Amino acid sequence: MATPVQPDPAAVPTAPAGAAQPASEPAVEAQPTGRSKRPLMFMVLALVLLMGGYYGWQRYQFGQAHEETDDAQVEGDVYPVLPRVAGPVLEVKVEDNQVVKKGDVLLTLDPADYQQRVNAAEAALAAAQANVVAARAGVGTAQATVSSAQSAIGVSDATRSKLEKDLKRSQFLRREDIIPQSDLDAVQANLQSTRAQRATAANQVNVARQQVVAAQQQIAVAQAVVKQRQADLDNARLQLSYTTLVAPANGVVSRKNVQPGQVVAPGQQLIGLVASEKTWIIANFKETQLATMKVGQPVKVEVDAYPNEEFAGHVESLSAATGARFALLPPDNASGNFVKVTQRVPVKIALDKLDAEHPLRAGMSVTATVQVK
Repeated sequence: MATPVQPDPAAVPTAPAGAAQPASEPAVEAQPTGRSKRPLMFMVLALVLLMGGYYGWQRYQFGQAHEETDDAQVEGDVYPVLPRVAGPVLEVKVEDNQVVKKGDVLLTLDPADYQQRVNAAEAALAAAQANVVAARAGVGTAQATVSSAQSAIGVSDATRSKLEKDLKRSQFLRREDIIPQSDLDAVQANLQSTRAQRATAANQVNVARQQVVAAQQQIAVAQAVVKQRQADLDNARLQLSYTTLVAPANGVVSRKNVQPGQVVAPGQQLIGLVASEKTWIIANFKETQLATMKVGQPVKVEVDAYPNEEFAGHVESLSAATGARFALLPPDNASGNFVKVTQRVPVKIALDKLDAEHPLRAGMSVTATVQVK
């Protein structure tokens, strides 16, 4: 501010005595510029500092009680639809992004070859069952042979008993010289023949019994063959059923890589079916963020696709290994070029409820905030 110049009294001319003195003019005071704006600026600055400090304190308190990461995404079950048999595709019944239910037919393969195998297996089973019937008939025949041989033994025993009595009488009569020697010799020959016949019948009984055992074993073999043919038939029918591919769960058809007429091989992925009933969050937190993180803690989820919506959830589980452990080439800290890098641990977050108006799709990026205190 400029300082007013005081006039030198000696330099001021003195008015003659008796002369009228001129009226003095009022002094004009200089007003300072800018002084009135300083208090307002100080007030605004103080208010900004106060609000900034309050916001910083709130963020500090929030950071002490929460752990946050944007390295997270929505996950869901993805079922691969794979054929279990080879063959040409006969018909594809679904399109991309089509909603299907469990058990719905997705596509069919040409069943002609597998139906022919079923027919051949059915014929082989019928033949095996006929062999069982024939084996059982063989057992009946062998048992009849045993009965016949046993009857022959009974006849031989009766004949022998009669001839032994005739021999005694013939020997008495021969001593009395009543009959000739030829009659006695004939009785003795008949007795020996009868004894031989009995021995033959006894051998026939043993042979027939062995035939019964063999026939029973043939039944067991035939029944085993029937079981084998039945297993072949069941396998052929199972292979035939594989020509119809159905949805393993409720979901949405994705990545359909099959067209009618295409020849597919077992294990070739044809369709990816994304389950629509359940989704969850996999958040990769730094290992330094897990000190106080536990199962059951509440989680707030913000999805990039819905910036104005928040989803509530909770920590369901923590992985037993870091994500790098499952990499194709996991890091080896024993190497000489070791550089310490903060690892991330996958944390599974389950949503408390699903919002039908804001569906979550597998692969969506999210930000997860866990309340650890």
